[in-house]
Amino acid sequence: MWTEIEAYISQATGEQFKSSQQRSVSGGCINQGYAVSDGKRTYFVKLNQALKLDMFQAESLGLQQMYQTATIRVPKPICSGVAGNYSYLVLEWLEIGSGNTKSWEEMGRKLAAMHKFTSNQGFGWDMNNTIGSTPQINTWTTDWVNFYTKHRLGYQFQLARRRHGHFPQEKELLEAIPELLANYKPQPSLVHGDLWGGNAGCTVSGEPVIFDPATYYGDREVDIAMTELFGGFPAAFYKGYNEVWPLDEGYEQRKILYNLYHILNHFNLFGGSYSSQANRMIAQILK
Repeated sequence: MWTEIEAYISQATGEQFKSSQQRSVSGGCINQGYAVSDGKRTYFVKLNQALKLDMFQAESLGLQQMYQTATIRVPKPICSGVAGNYSYLVLEWLEIGSGNTKSWEEMGRKLAAMHKFTSNQGFGWDMNNTIGSTPQINTWTTDWVNFYTKHRLGYQFQLARRRHGHFPQEKELLEAIPELLANYKPQPSLVHGDLWGGNAGCTVSGEPVIFDPATYYGDREVDIAMTELFGGFPAAFYKGYNEVWPLDEGYEQRKILYNLYHILNHFNLFGGSYSSQANRMIAQILK
């Protein structure tokens, strides 16, 4: 397998690559991760079952699109494919360190700059991808209310029913979304899609970087909302973001609606207390 992957890296980079070390590193809870080095160059390689190739292709495309904006740093995708019984994704290796206040301000500014990249096709993306290991539906839709109702919350509720989730106010919530988002017309922004603290950091030189995306074109506030979901980013991040593109009035209410998507997804992935958390959020949105 490694011989095949090395050949693909050589072909993609135009430079002969023969690894002398494959060191296991964290690849998240879904994939196996390796630092692969020839002593001079190092790459980050993700591995999964061969049938998961679509997931890696979508991640590669998302990273490529974010990389091409020349705004915030992301690991540059090198190649992806199947080797032996595994699908793989090879990425630029970035040494992650600890950022400071300046780094987090810069992350906010650069994320705002990335969010200014838009699509004339509306809300959605070029292919479906995943949020964690859950399918994420990205069918192009001209209207944000319809997209979010059907392809985000509606789809998660559909999956939750298969897990015997009990959400008594589901129908009421979905019917209320047009009113909840009335007179709010966001542009389709290129978003990371899964922007919690585990998917953001700084290089050893202090440069902000984001990774492991669930990319699509959506309301930019979905990214900002998720940064607040599990403890929040440093205050400097929000200061930097608002310097470039201040958040619109009503964000504090919309962020609960947007973060409900991720809590429902956590219920679909892990079950447990996430159903009661989702029901509390629904009640808060509807009150």
